[in-house]
This record gives sequence, C-alpha cells and structure tokens, in this order.
Amino acid sequence: MALTYVRSLRSMSIPKELIQMEGCRAFAVGSKSKKGGKGSTAANASKASTICKEVKATTVVGENILKDGANPKILQDSEYSEWLWHLPDKRPALSELRRKDIESLPYEYLKRFVKLDNRARIKENNSIRAKN
Repeated sequence: MALTYVRSLRSMSIPKELIQMEGCRAFAVGSKSKKGGKGSTAANASKASTICKEVKATTVVGENILKDGANPKILQDSEYSEWLWHLPDKRPALSELRRKDIESLPYEYLKRFVKLDNRARIKENNSIRAKN
C-alpha cells in the first residue's frame, strides 16, 4: 500500500514554486503605521537616540558580562593607568627590525624580533616541506 502511494506521488507534477517554498522560512512582518499617526516610530526613535547618546557619554556600553551587573562608568583620563595609553602604539614589523642594529635594540624590540624571526623561519620551513 505504501509503495503505491509513493508511486502516485512520483507521477504527480509539482510546480517548482511549491518545492522551493518548502525549504524557506517565513518571518512575520511588523505592522506598518502611517506617517504622523499615533505611536509613530519617528518620535520614539528621537527619544531613544537622545537617551542612548546620554548613556553612551557616561558609561561603557556592552562591557557588562554579568546578569545582574551594570555597565562600568567612564572615568577621567587621569584616573586610568599610564600603560593603558600606550596600547594602541604601533610596534615595528620584522622587516623594520631586521634593518636596525640588533645590539642597540631595547629589550622589548629584541624579544619581538626573536619571536617574529622564529615565526618566519617556521613558516618558511613548512612551505618547503609542503612542496616536497
């Protein structure tokens, strides 16, 4: 009985639109309000943007990782540690470090040179081995 049912389904011609709709997900569309009507989104958006601007100016938005916690407040620049302001400084690339005299490099740059040079040698050895 099941076999005859499958055979009858095979013989039917199904439009491609129906087949394509089967794999699609449908999402609900929000109601569209008229312009200037009661509860318009333009008025709500302006209120929300001013609140967001005030909150963004006083707190670090998105830094709260705890359920019951709050976003941390933004402090004055003098209240932060000195090392924090040197984080975005550019560090020299390997090619730039190779051009300089290794003997005169500061310890941080020498350590960076060794790390980058080892990494470059490992990549070169891996590419040579991959070719063979």
